[in-house]
Amino acid sequence: MASTAINLTLCLSLLLFTQIYADQTAKTYIIRVDSSSKPSVFPTHYHWYTSEFTEPAAILHVYDTVFHGFSAVLTHFQASSVLKHPSVLSAFEDRRRQLHTTRSPQFVGLRNQRGLWSESDYGSDVIIGVFDTGIWPERRSFSDLNLGPVPKRWRGTCDAGVRFNLRNCNRKIVGARFFDKGHQAASGFGGFVGGINETIEFRSPRDADGHGTHTASTAAGRYAFKASMEGYAAGIAKGVAPKARLAVYKVCWKEAGCFDSDILAAFDAAVNDGVDVISISIGGGEGISSPYYLDPIAIGAYGAVSRGIFVSSSAGNEGPNGMSVTNLAPWLTTVGAGTIDRDFPADVILSDGRKFSGVSLYSGVPLNGKMHPLIYPGKSGVLSASLCMENSLDPIEVRGKIVICDRGSNPRVAKGLVVKKAGGVGMILTNGVSNGEGLVGDAHLIPACAVGSAEGDEIKTYLASNPAATATISFRGTVIGIKPAPVVASFSSRGPNGLNPEILKPDLIAPGVNILAAWTDAVGPTGLDSDNRRSEFNILSGTSMSCPHVSGAAALLKSAHPDWSPAAIRSAMMTTASLTDNSGNPMLDESSNKHATPYDFGAGHMNLDRAMDPGLVYDMTNEDYVNFLCAIEYGPKTIQVITRTPVNCPMRKPSPGNLNYPSIAALFPSGESGVSSKTFFRMVTNVGEEANAVYRVKIEPPKGVRVSVKPWKLVFSETVKKLGYYVTVTIDSKNLVLDDSGAVFGALSWMDGKHVVRSPIVVTQIEPL
Repeated sequence: MASTAINLTLCLSLLLFTQIYADQTAKTYIIRVDSSSKPSVFPTHYHWYTSEFTEPAAILHVYDTVFHGFSAVLTHFQASSVLKHPSVLSAFEDRRRQLHTTRSPQFVGLRNQRGLWSESDYGSDVIIGVFDTGIWPERRSFSDLNLGPVPKRWRGTCDAGVRFNLRNCNRKIVGARFFDKGHQAASGFGGFVGGINETIEFRSPRDADGHGTHTASTAAGRYAFKASMEGYAAGIAKGVAPKARLAVYKVCWKEAGCFDSDILAAFDAAVNDGVDVISISIGGGEGISSPYYLDPIAIGAYGAVSRGIFVSSSAGNEGPNGMSVTNLAPWLTTVGAGTIDRDFPADVILSDGRKFSGVSLYSGVPLNGKMHPLIYPGKSGVLSASLCMENSLDPIEVRGKIVICDRGSNPRVAKGLVVKKAGGVGMILTNGVSNGEGLVGDAHLIPACAVGSAEGDEIKTYLASNPAATATISFRGTVIGIKPAPVVASFSSRGPNGLNPEILKPDLIAPGVNILAAWTDAVGPTGLDSDNRRSEFNILSGTSMSCPHVSGAAALLKSAHPDWSPAAIRSAMMTTASLTDNSGNPMLDESSNKHATPYDFGAGHMNLDRAMDPGLVYDMTNEDYVNFLCAIEYGPKTIQVITRTPVNCPMRKPSPGNLNYPSIAALFPSGESGVSSKTFFRMVTNVGEEANAVYRVKIEPPKGVRVSVKPWKLVFSETVKKLGYYVTVTIDSKNLVLDDSGAVFGALSWMDGKHVVRSPIVVTQIEPL
């Protein structure tokens, strides 16, 4: 009788599930519930949710750590009904996110046997959770040779699945999980294909895409000798924290993105499992940011940071457009991308003898100086032909020629494949104005060279006046010692912060251009189906690559300073960041070749040589973040969506600019004439070896702005470890001339003769709401 009842329940659940899927309005909703209102009659929250809110078959994930509630497949009518429940604080639709797609450890100041690597034992006791596309565990970068036992506090698991078993976890990969329920549910809605294509994917933590293997080994790859990508970037590959442990959370799936409901479930799991650092190279595309209470990355990250876990996130690849930076929550560390001092030059040589330099990672049979006719399909005025889109090229016109293709719309390497299929012998990939002179190397399938916007225009102009023009491409391999470097990558997303311009984002930049790291064995280095090559390593660019540099750095700093909070670790990186390149000049912006600004690089470029001993840090507690949320006028119920616990805002409304951030952004209403002032309060904690330190302030005021600091001297002692100061920023609107970015920039630094603790100052005018 009992089994009949169970079968009947299962049938009813399946029927309901089928009905939900049949209803084209069904979607996945993430429901935030006030957990304290659970009636005591229910033994668990799951029992409560399935009794009062929805059927068991509709529930995908139950959240109980960084977030209280559940995600479920509901029709619009059902979602409206759930929202009326007095215990429901909010509900939002599941959304799809995208990934933000050797020498870099040396380039950020790490040295063997000394400094931070030595002080932290290369991060051996720290666990980095990587939210990405999984991992290819057999790579040498993930060897556990000579690593000590797994830290005792680790509570995570190793999920078995397709081509992944418990033996794939070891003392290096201490845990591996995969989250796919959000994907599977999405595949049933309105013809949207969100499910996992098992012909190209593994339903397991194994990485079919490559991105996750690359980011994991960038953060924590072991030393791998004789590493290269088809001969490029040859040398020893290693991550920033080579002995740190990895916990893998596969939330993104090949060709299908990453769903919020799964990302939130991974945050819940990672915090319970015992990670120390979370690395998430994922964000909303098109530079669009949701409010924090509707953003599961912001919500999940708050739950992690409030428990002492550092969260590093990518800024996005929507640069050089202004206000394109994503992952804006002030508890996240948001990382933009810069170049390193290594490049892969290639040259386009025209029939008149002129040489144009670009980059390429082509490793096949070279052209050997042979000249070939040039063609630019875009001269026809057909956009698809100028972009070398699928089936846009005429084989009769293209055969035997080097084809000029404009960058944009389809993958750069896919353009070369289109040229190859049409019979072309090579490709010149030209930037448009938006990419400027910013170049990234690609492992092209035909002889190809990427050139900047100016060079591309010159080559097209030459061809237009010389229809019989010929060209060849030569490849110069790997060149080290490139100057200037770093340069802010043209694709790196920029400030100002579109949600709360009082908080400067990105926080800093790290290496993100042409980064060599481990790669999957499931696809070739281009990721294209037709690329049959297999490579142990690959070279990629994106803020996806810069984010794990900061994750690895946080692991080292946490290992060297176990008592530092996530805010202290971020502060140490920001206040010691570099502003100059390896020529000793101010850092440049790749897209414009002008001086970069804090909207481009935040506090500067990560410099771990100095971050280990920053002198002073700007620390923050959960209460500081709550006060910030009160300051931006979130109500108590809205804040509880993020913080999980009810909060009371102070009677006197705080100012968002007074969050104890290591940067200062002063916003003045536009249209107001005369003199205006704003005062900010900051608190610094002495973490230097010298308890009796005395710091004096140095002010670099933005152009046309007065900045005063009180007191101008900070005297620390054995008993006085924290001291506050006030910064007053004064403008006279008739003397204030904002630059091209709509702001002016300066800095203040505290100095004791050994340390320089620098904070950027941004002054701008905005339209009052």
